[in-house]
Amino acid sequence: MAFSEKLQALRKERELSQENLAESIGVSRQAVAKWEGGQSYPDVDKLITLSDLFKVTIDKLVKDYDENCCLHEEKSKEYEDNEAIIDFLCRAKKATYAGKGPKAPSSRPNSYDLHYAEDNLLYIDSYLGGEIFAGEEALWRNNIPFWSMNYMGRVLGEGFLGDFLKEALCLVPKQYPYRGPSIYRNGEYTYHCIINGEFHWFNGYEEIFYNDKKVYECTFHGGCIK
Repeated sequence: MAFSEKLQALRKERELSQENLAESIGVSRQAVAKWEGGQSYPDVDKLITLSDLFKVTIDKLVKDYDENCCLHEEKSKEYEDNEAIIDFLCRAKKATYAGKGPKAPSSRPNSYDLHYAEDNLLYIDSYLGGEIFAGEEALWRNNIPFWSMNYMGRVLGEGFLGDFLKEALCLVPKQYPYRGPSIYRNGEYTYHCIINGEFHWFNGYEEIFYNDKKVYECTFHGGCIK
């Protein structure tokens, strides 16, 4: 079920009109209508307000679950089958870019590479650029690649802080081991991440707000390869 459908269902369950909901969270009725029509999406603060109002986690609000799942979150078979791999991936992420790990030799001209290995498992993150960047993270088992994630992002304005991004990425959740948590706040900074899909095939979007102004965004997608 998409966010627009869930919002409408939750509103009707509470017997609220669009006007009532709009007044409760401090937006116009037209804004609520656009959210329910799938024409636009609430910002981070309004997602938090909706989460509090309906007593539903942000994950359950924003993730596109199947109808049979309703707003219920279950461990996927893919997650259970790959739990050891996911544990390794989370450790690798925390030990490399997010953890300010040492740079590895460049694999391409002017690329920034980071490596992490345990036993027969190898993780490599290689990216290009700075304020506008693109890269790839990948996993190998016995030197055979089996999972990869591509990403592309950009700094949008003054106020972006790379250390805050790394701080958020250090909190990578095992349930969605790709970037950071759904919501993370520290002082004037807010990190927000939306993910669709499972470990074998997924896509997502992350953003950072500084004093309610978006200063960074990144899209990513990936899955298992063979």
